[in-house]
Amino acid sequence: MINHKKNWHQKHIETLSIGSRLADSVAKGMGSWRFIIVQTILVVVWMALNLVGFMYHWDVYPFILLNLLFSTQAAYAAPIIMMSQNRQNDRDRVQAQADYQTNIEAKLEIEALTIKLNKLEVEKLDVIITMLQEMKKNSAK
Repeated sequence: MINHKKNWHQKHIETLSIGSRLADSVAKGMGSWRFIIVQTILVVVWMALNLVGFMYHWDVYPFILLNLLFSTQAAYAAPIIMMSQNRQNDRDRVQAQADYQTNIEAKLEIEALTIKLNKLEVEKLDVIITMLQEMKKNSAK
């Protein structure tokens, strides 16, 4: 059995409510080129159908119903996007804290390794000095 440890991002995703996930999806969708292109096509079709007159004019120029739809869309989109941005800020804070903690732990490990290496160097130098002194004594005899 393989034990997979979850990272902070996976744990965070699991704690999100359905509303939070929905807000993130809406913000992601509305912040895409696909949304802009589809919306632009729909607006052009809406205007064309109302200007040309092949169909019943449900929203004649100056397109008050279209403006109402845009206003309603903006009224809901802005708070939903802000909710998603607030969650992103929370995720960024958690990630920054995790990174900071990792950096502190790495610093402590590096300091401990440096102390060990210095100790080993001192011990090696002591052994070398002792050997040199013994060689000097032996050559003097």
